[in-house]
Amino acid sequence: MTRESGTTALRRIQVGNALSAFGNGFTVPYTFLYVSRVRDLGSTTAGVALAGFALAALLVLPFTGRFIDRRGPLPVALVGTVAAAAGALSLGLASTASMVLASTLVMGAGMAVIQPALATMIVWCSTTATRSRAFATQFFLNNLGIGLGGLLGGLLVDEEHAGSFVRLFAIESVMFLVLGAVVATVRLPRGARAAAGPAGEGALGRWRVLLADRAMVWLCVLGFVMFFACYGQFESGLSAFAVEVSGISPSTLGLALAANTAVIVVAQFAVLRLVERRRRSRVIAAVGLIWTFAWLMAGASGWVAGGQAMATAAIISTYALFGLGEAMLSPTVAPLVADLAPSSHIGQYNSVFALVKQLALAIGPAVGGLLAGAGAYGAYISMLVVFSLGITVMGLRLGKRLTPVQDCPRLAGTVQVASHKPAAAGVEPAPVQAA
Repeated sequence: MTRESGTTALRRIQVGNALSAFGNGFTVPYTFLYVSRVRDLGSTTAGVALAGFALAALLVLPFTGRFIDRRGPLPVALVGTVAAAAGALSLGLASTASMVLASTLVMGAGMAVIQPALATMIVWCSTTATRSRAFATQFFLNNLGIGLGGLLGGLLVDEEHAGSFVRLFAIESVMFLVLGAVVATVRLPRGARAAAGPAGEGALGRWRVLLADRAMVWLCVLGFVMFFACYGQFESGLSAFAVEVSGISPSTLGLALAANTAVIVVAQFAVLRLVERRRRSRVIAAVGLIWTFAWLMAGASGWVAGGQAMATAAIISTYALFGLGEAMLSPTVAPLVADLAPSSHIGQYNSVFALVKQLALAIGPAVGGLLAGAGAYGAYISMLVVFSLGITVMGLRLGKRLTPVQDCPRLAGTVQVASHKPAAAGVEPAPVQAA
């Protein structure tokens, strides 16, 4: 792989992803409102529709990795963009509950396969030394695109006119097609094509390889806890706690979410310079401590005297601290998944980690919603403080399962270690600690 070809391909992938995120931002804040009020299908149908995105992802992701590794990520990404575009346009035109659910399933399936396909393309177009910056840039552009799309969508939307929502979903559909068009022009580095893996290897064999990899299994468990304790709470338990206990107005929640995005956009590259020089396991552990403090601050906003202004500031700060943690994880976790994967199983590893994320995003809101519905907010905050502390403990334990270069890629040029290979089932790998 030449540096020029990899860099050019990477830029195109990230530009396409940013434009797709921009289109996605037009609809993300308004989908629930659109289904429940504009189409007058009720909040239950809207909730089922949102769950349809996660359900579709859970159905397709177990099989996505094998297709990526056998056929390459480009065809999978193109199929995903077409499906997502069709689903988005169909959702904008849907007027019945069955049409809404069918649209979200198609759109959710398309979006789900795009994620590991693009991640694999980024891996192919980067090196161990450049991978953290590549994924950090993707995360930055994704949040910037969603933020800008949400702002413009707010200017175009009108709850009294269904046609304004059709326009939003049409824009999103076009942007998915733009992503497909941009990705189709990418010429992946020549050396990457040889890493597609043996066509004769079955799906069961690929799962055996992954499950025998103790570090990857541990990272998947850790990933579930991370996504459950953060993203899985934004739209359910945390927002309910902020409104019901802290007394925050729903409009202020929009400001808190904006603070989350702003921290990511402003701090991403400053944070990147810090985390690139440190062990990934310790960065993850630090995120657990930051999120522990965030959840304690959220709890204080509802139960510590200080007035409405203090409660509002605490909730906004909570969302901002989550954003800081997300900015630290973006150049840490996704590159680590890639560095753990054998070259012929990169798609499988990316797809499984995406599946773990979707499981957390499906279970997290359900658990948060149940506790909020029961008014058990003390148990809710306590649970998430424990989960966040668990991230710290698990992050440190993960470091013991990594080679020095996996834990700290900057050592790649100074320390010679064997490349990571999954251990055989029942054999404990002998980890080597970084200095």
